[in-house]
Amino acid sequence: MVSAVQTQSPPSRRSRFSGGVHLSTQQLNEAGLAAALILLIIVLSFTAENFATTANMWAILGDAALVGIVAWAGTLVIVAGEIDLSVGSAVAFWSVILAELDGRWSLPLWLAIVLTLVGGMLVGALGGWVRARFGVPSFIVTLGLYSALRGLAQFMTNSLPVPIETNSFLDTLGGKIGQVPTAAILMLVLFVIFAFISRRTTFGRSVFAVGGNARAAMLTGINVSRVRILIFAVSGLSAALLGVVFAARLASGSSSAAVGLEFSVIAAVVVGGTSLSGGRGSLLGTLLGVLFITVIGNGLVILGVNSYVQDVVRGGLIVGAVLINMLLLRRGGAESR
Repeated sequence: MVSAVQTQSPPSRRSRFSGGVHLSTQQLNEAGLAAALILLIIVLSFTAENFATTANMWAILGDAALVGIVAWAGTLVIVAGEIDLSVGSAVAFWSVILAELDGRWSLPLWLAIVLTLVGGMLVGALGGWVRARFGVPSFIVTLGLYSALRGLAQFMTNSLPVPIETNSFLDTLGGKIGQVPTAAILMLVLFVIFAFISRRTTFGRSVFAVGGNARAAMLTGINVSRVRILIFAVSGLSAALLGVVFAARLASGSSSAAVGLEFSVIAAVVVGGTSLSGGRGSLLGTLLGVLFITVIGNGLVILGVNSYVQDVVRGGLIVGAVLINMLLLRRGGAESR
C-alpha cells in the first residue's frame, strides 16, 4: 500500500517508491507485523474461549476503529517529525461540545456536528500555528492542549455525562450496518483517503520531506509552516470526528472518554514502523499496528488478565518496536555500504 523512505532531502517519487533500502526495511516491518498478527490470532483462538467467534471478530474491528480513525492523521503527524498528545482529551472535549450544542443550545444535529468538526480543525490548526510560528516543540504545545481540553470538558460538565437525544443517524453511527460496526466502515474509508493523500498528493510528499529534513524541504520551496499547521488541523478534525462517534456510541458527551487514547495511537503508529524521528512511515503499517494492539487488548480481556497489565504490554510494545526499527535501519545502512 503506502510506503515511504526516510530521506535527508525532499523525496522524489522514485526514491520513495522504488526498491531502495529503506523501502525494503518498511516492507520487512509490515510483513513481520502481519505474520505476528496472524500468529497472535491463531494462539488466542486456541487459548482464549470465544475469541474466534464471529461476534468477537466484529467487536475487535469496532474497537480498532476507535484508534484507527485518529491514527491515520497521527501517522502523518509523526512522519512530519511531530507528536500530538492532545488526541484523547480532544475527543472527550468535542463529544461534550456536540452534546451541549445538541442539547442545551437545541441546534439541529447536522449543524452541531458541522460546528464540532470545524471547531476541532481550528483548535488543531491553532496548535500547529503556535508550533510553526514560535518554534515551540509540538510535545509542549499538545501537552498543554491535553490538559486544557480535558479540564474544560470536566469543568463544563462537572465530570458528569451530558445526554444526547437519540435519533436514527446517531444510532447508526454508534451501532452497526448489518453485522459491521459503522465506526469500522468509517475507519476503512478514512484509511483509503489518507493513503491517497500521503502517496498521490503534493501535500503528502511534503509531509515526508519535512519529516526527513525540514531545512532541506524549506530550501526546495516547501512551506514548512503551512505543512505543520495543516497536519495538526487534520489531526484536530480527526479527533473531533471521533468525538462525534464516541457521543453516538455512548448517547452522551463524556469528559472521561478516550482516556489514554493518544498513547494507543502512538503505540499503533510506532509498532507499524513509522519512525519517531520523522520522514519514514506507512499507513498500512499503522493499520496492522492498530489491529495488533487491539487484538492483544481483546485477548487479554477474554483471558481475564488484569486490565493494568494491558498498559504494561502497550509500553513494552512501543519500546520493542522502536528497538526493532533501529536495528532494521542499522542493518539497512550497513547493507547499503
